[in-house]
Formats: sequence, C-alpha cells, structure tokens
Amino acid sequence: MKQWKKYILSTTFGLLLIAQIILAFVFGKVNELKSDVMMWAGWIIWILSVILGWLPILILKRQGGVKKGESYVHTTKIVDSGLYSILRHPQYTAGILFSLALILISQNEYVTIMGIIAISLMYIDILKADKHEIEKFGDEYKEYMKRVPRINFILGIIRLLIRKRKK
Repeated sequence: MKQWKKYILSTTFGLLLIAQIILAFVFGKVNELKSDVMMWAGWIIWILSVILGWLPILILKRQGGVKKGESYVHTTKIVDSGLYSILRHPQYTAGILFSLALILISQNEYVTIMGIIAISLMYIDILKADKHEIEKFGDEYKEYMKRVPRINFILGIIRLLIRKRKK
C-alpha cells in the first residue's frame, strides 16, 4: 500500500474538522431559533473530547512500552488499564466527539453535513486501526477487543464495573 493511502481518511477528517471549526464560528448561533441547551451540551462534549484526545498521549508514553525518543503511537504492548479499560480508541472517540460538539455549538446545516461525513470517515479509520492492531498484537488484541468497546464509553464503564464486581 502506498504510504499516502494510510493517511487519506485521517487527513480528510482533519480538513473537514478545520472547515467545521471555521464555519461553526462564522455561522455559529446567529438567530434566536437555535437552542442554548444544545450549544452548552456541545461545549461540554468539546471539553470531554479534549480530555480524551490528550490523556492517551501520557498513558501510552508511560505504559505502552514506547522506546525513548519514539512517538507515543509506537507502542510495543497493549495498554488495557485506566482509560484503555473503558475505550479501545479514546483519541478517535475524541475526534468524533469534537465534530459532534461543533455541530451542537453551531447548529448550522453545513457544519452538520461536514460533521456527519467526518464522523463516518473517522469510524472507518477506527475499523482500519483495529485491523492494524490485530496484525501487530494478534490474539492478545482480539481478547482485548472482546472486553473493551471501540468507542462506546458508557458500555465500557458498565463492562469495567461488571469486571470489577466479579473480582
């Protein structure tokens, strides 16, 4: 596979996200028909997306067996504790939530259309990431997949509580 093909989905997602940001703040809440509740829900979701976006950098650097000087994405072992006991892909989830936050904050049809496309691309990229991790870690990752959901953090919390209760 050509190198650029590996990054086409994430690059397209990034461009759509930038367009969403620009449009959200250009065409944001401009009329009274838009809901303040939805806007504030968007800001709360945005804060959650920031946390889910940055926390994995620290976690994977510390627990992922990353060699000194390497990027946090170059893990040598599966991290399945803390945040990674709830979600397999917190940073992808952060991207999806950020796009959703912009939809709710702006309540603009163009931002919504771009967001739906961006979220769809991100989900396809998540599926590709799972395939990559299976190739990298094999059966150990397949077992991890059975325990921890891709992006559904509510299900992840429930599963974690059930696992803790069983112990």
